Amino acid sequence: MTNKERLLDKAKEKGEGVFRLFPNWVPRDFCIPGRRLKLHPDDYYSFGTHRGGIDERWFCSTTKADNGALTLEDEGLSYIYIENESQIEKILLREAIEIMGETLIGKKIIDKYRGWPIYSKFFDNLEPLPFHLHQNDEKAKLVGQKGKPEGYYFPTQLNNHPAYFPHTFFGLNPGTTREEVKKCLKLWNKRDNDILHLSKAYKLKPGTGWDVPPGVLHAPGSLLTYEPQFASDVFSMFQNLTWNKFIPRDLLVKDVPEEYKMDLDFIVDLIDWDLNLEVDFFKNRFLEPKPVIPLDEMKEVGYEENLIIYNSDSFSAKELTVFPEMSVNITENSAYGIIVIQGHGKFGVLDIESPSMIRFGQMTKDELFITAEAARNGIEIKNNSKVEDLVILKHLGPEN
Repeated sequence: MTNKERLLDKAKEKGEGVFRLFPNWVPRDFCIPGRRLKLHPDDYYSFGTHRGGIDERWFCSTTKADNGALTLEDEGLSYIYIENESQIEKILLREAIEIMGETLIGKKIIDKYRGWPIYSKFFDNLEPLPFHLHQNDEKAKLVGQKGKPEGYYFPTQLNNHPAYFPHTFFGLNPGTTREEVKKCLKLWNKRDNDILHLSKAYKLKPGTGWDVPPGVLHAPGSLLTYEPQFASDVFSMFQNLTWNKFIPRDLLVKDVPEEYKMDLDFIVDLIDWDLNLEVDFFKNRFLEPKPVIPLDEMKEVGYEENLIIYNSDSFSAKELTVFPEMSVNITENSAYGIIVIQGHGKFGVLDIESPSMIRFGQMTKDELFITAEAARNGIEIKNNSKVEDLVILKHLGPEN
């Protein structure tokens, strides 16, 4: 047994199948931090001002961020926190799954995906993002990547202010043609390409979410967003000016094969036209929370749990609220991750708490990864507060 195997066994035993994870921060040079990630005000540019501000915190990630030539070797990758006598050790979650994957995430997921196939994040931007899409599997495979469906949820606890534009453009107006989109793309280096005239914006509502399949154009608004998604960082920007900030054309063709980078017909075919032109887009993609069992049954024993991200075969998410001084035993079908967004208590044998402020590089007690066996056996979750709810977001893989 190697030293890393011994450390992982020790951490697994101590947590009874639950691992702590270090906070995992990701900068974006085309974004402006919304400052709702609980980072210390001095720490939002900890990667250096040349890298841009920290707009994202990634959870349970085995996916490296794709931030261009300056991307760090471990950028976007989650580390397991291990107490080894008087020392603190860390091992990449990706490496842990390579070492003991069936133990951590189960044989079915390992056999089908060869690793952990999802991650989640908090996305926190002051302004809206450019209109863009994430390629499907067919198009992403051409550049050696995988397609990316996403889910959005807007936690009330983390949206104390809406920032500049709490609206998201989704899809294309019914009747929009390929030629109209190509006309916008031809204007890239001339003026605002006006592609948002071809779309519709929806006001974002805290406590609700959206289903965003691959190929759907969207310009995310300025609410802090909880985003479970497939393990990929593939995208194509279709808007060249966002709030008077120019977006280089390189970001339109970042994940387009070299021979098609000037081929507007190919680029326009990245769009899933059926989904973008849906007449019932709101009805089919807007997500209201759904109780996992009747609310009265849950409230009677001291908790409430809602399915908040659904409609995707790749992932789902739940919001669990445990009432003050109550505890509940929760089971899931397979491995999953959590982030605590309010309160403090116990998750199995581990203490959990939602921090008020985090320094860059500081450890927290708000993020955990739960192995498949522990998930199936069930874990007691206790709220230690006499007055405040304990609120947990749970990102679940395909087997859930």
